[in-house]
Amino acid sequence: QVTGYLDDCTCDVETIDAFNNYKLFPRLNELLESDYFRYYKVNLQKPCPFWDDNSHCGMRDCAVQPCPSDEVPDGIRSASYKYSEEANNLAEECEEAKRLGAVDDSLSKETRQAVLQWAQHDDSSDSFCEADGMCLLKDRCLPRLLGPAWEVDSGHQAWAAPSLMYSPFFPGHTFYKWLKGVCVEKRAFYRLISGLHASINIHLSARYLLQDTWSEKKWGPNVTEFQQRFDEVLTRGEGPRRLKNLYFLYLIELRALSKVLPFFERPSFQLYTGNRSQDAEMKHLLLEILHLAKSFPLHFDENSFFTGNKKEAAKLKEEFRLHFKNISKIMDCVGCFKCRLWGKLQTQGLGTALKILFSENLIERIPESGPSYGFQLTRQEIVALFNAFGR
Repeated sequence: QVTGYLDDCTCDVETIDAFNNYKLFPRLNELLESDYFRYYKVNLQKPCPFWDDNSHCGMRDCAVQPCPSDEVPDGIRSASYKYSEEANNLAEECEEAKRLGAVDDSLSKETRQAVLQWAQHDDSSDSFCEADGMCLLKDRCLPRLLGPAWEVDSGHQAWAAPSLMYSPFFPGHTFYKWLKGVCVEKRAFYRLISGLHASINIHLSARYLLQDTWSEKKWGPNVTEFQQRFDEVLTRGEGPRRLKNLYFLYLIELRALSKVLPFFERPSFQLYTGNRSQDAEMKHLLLEILHLAKSFPLHFDENSFFTGNKKEAAKLKEEFRLHFKNISKIMDCVGCFKCRLWGKLQTQGLGTALKILFSENLIERIPESGPSYGFQLTRQEIVALFNAFGR
């Protein structure tokens, strides 16, 4: 059992559990099942930028299965959105690219236009994540993804890499002893990556491929797998820390949702799919979730980040941003396409949360009508933010 207060926070595990399980998650789950949040543009073909790695998972369950085109709402398939000729040519080149295994990255003309209609703003310069470019590759409707299969060699290598971002990696208690001595920003960086890793491992354990025969495929909880990653004895005390880091990650993303409310409250903002009644209903639910997030009594205080000397604080913030951007690049080194998809989505979601927290002054100045000068979220960032928080 993980109980009690979290490091660097005034919040405890029990308060988060009660708030999430009984108030927030049921509403959030309903939102994530809507059409707007089920489609995510992702380039699964980008090469690993850090080491030579041509390995790909050969299991069919590593594949990302396409959504049938008839599942795309009529409004989304509209061809009315104008986009640059160069961008359309890039999309066509990506569509023609061949992929190994069972991953289908083909996009119909109607679906490609639908995705382009959603992409109204370029990635901003203050982003914490690496933009995927204009390769519009087909993914599965997100809530219907099968269980992840993260345990491939390139996955282990990818997760080991963040430890090299700030310092040499020290295993076990030595690492945590070192961590206590670093500044709060660097400590938060490690805890966020650890929380992200814990989240993915929990989902791997909760929906595990237990049996795979010609007649039956059985998915379910794998308690042994979970214990190997989180049991206090088997992990020499690290498991409970990993789980507490997941709660820390939750608090950071919850805080971002509470801060971004003015951006979504504007009458001009729409969760556009073409179904007016459903779009209005989902925006109402979205605002209800954000107001609920704002009502949480023990929010993380991000004002403790990047204080002191302004020049040093700005330098550290930029270092933090660039290191996190490298984490998003590392996801291109994961061989399992399904894991790569969820890894990209969750890192972009966390990167979007950090972008929000570091843009508070810009968000407060957003006018009630007209464009939100200085702060913008792309549809990709919005979908990633809420799906990552949902995980």
